[in-house]
Amino acid sequence: MQAVVVAVQLPDVGDAELASSIAELERLAGTLGLEPIARITQRRPSLAAGVVLGDGKLKELADWTGGSGVVPGYKKPGSVVAEEEEPPEEPRPEPRAKVVLVDHDLTPTQQRNLERATGADVLDRSSVILEIFHRHARTREARLQVEIARLRYLAPRLRESTDRGDRVRGGIGGKGAGESALELDRRRIRDRIAELRHELAQIEGGSRTRRERRSELPTVALVGYTNAGKSSLMRALTGSDVYVADKLFATLDTTVRRLAPATEPPILVTDTVGFIKKLPHDLVASFRSTLEEAASADLLLHVVDAADPALADQIAVTREVLRDLGAEDVPTWLLLNKIDRVDAVGRAVLAEKYPRAIQLSARDRADVAALRDQLVVEFAGALEETELVVPYTSQRLVHAIHERTTVLDEAHDDTGTRLRVRAPARVLEQLRGELRS
Repeated sequence: MQAVVVAVQLPDVGDAELASSIAELERLAGTLGLEPIARITQRRPSLAAGVVLGDGKLKELADWTGGSGVVPGYKKPGSVVAEEEEPPEEPRPEPRAKVVLVDHDLTPTQQRNLERATGADVLDRSSVILEIFHRHARTREARLQVEIARLRYLAPRLRESTDRGDRVRGGIGGKGAGESALELDRRRIRDRIAELRHELAQIEGGSRTRRERRSELPTVALVGYTNAGKSSLMRALTGSDVYVADKLFATLDTTVRRLAPATEPPILVTDTVGFIKKLPHDLVASFRSTLEEAASADLLLHVVDAADPALADQIAVTREVLRDLGAEDVPTWLLLNKIDRVDAVGRAVLAEKYPRAIQLSARDRADVAALRDQLVVEFAGALEETELVVPYTSQRLVHAIHERTTVLDEAHDDTGTRLRVRAPARVLEQLRGELRS
């Protein structure tokens, strides 16, 4: 389905920031299966109170959707109420778009007036993100969180139907005296949100208990902008089959796996939901318990798409969300992922701008192995390289060595299996003891 993207450039928004925000909204639209075919932009000191755009731009937008470009009965400040207008006599182009996407949060009035002027469905940025979350939620906890956020978004946008009136109806669950159909719908939404919150609280209690059980083990949380490659890095670090897709918000559910090969003590890696600019507050509130995985971690790996021109803004957005979650004091490593998509000049620029960042690609085994070694040093101590000789009578230990160390080389001779390995000193001493026994 084709769509038109609308954005107002406010005084504090530069050209590059505007273009980046529109491009991101178009990617969000693509995730929903929509095809953006045009952009309507306008510089204004603020969004027009009732219709977002000025008269000329509203007409231009209506040309794409087949609408009239006016809101019957709408009175702009300082103007006369518009009469119901006859369709213009001149031929109008065939409507090419059935959806209007607005790169702002709209009031219910603005959304309704735009729909009347364009004759198309109007979605603001928050509603697009909410719909993506709704489609991608897989676990019961994620579905509850998204439904709460969607209902909170829907409640102020309910409209009174012309044929429903304010008739009083008795009975259990019916309208009270003088309660309109609109008020009844809003009360039902409030009741439904209360039910969902009660059910979510029970699930979150179990999640909190599991988090407390893991508290004695070192935990690393992957955080960052959506589609930065967190799930790909999670899969590479843990050897797990977590879901990976090149789309926004492919992962909404928290996943916890052990770093592989296993370490002593085990290091847990947690994948979290991605962040995005202008993430709806209701979603942040609903997913707070999920995002608390970041606040309770021992180390955060802040994953960034190094090839994205807007990476500086994305870093700022992630840091802002972490600050809101109370996780700004958790030790953090900045990872510039997808570095294979950046040329040598770009890498040098990034190294100068972010000198302490780790440049890597989740697809490069050597990069992932180097990162794993750094994590092991952080939590298990400095790594040593040595050779272990396993007699053929103790071959069962070869498997244990592969699980607990990084095997650099393996060969067989008359004495047994010779393995050159890298691991923390404590792990090597334990293995030597098992070989002697």
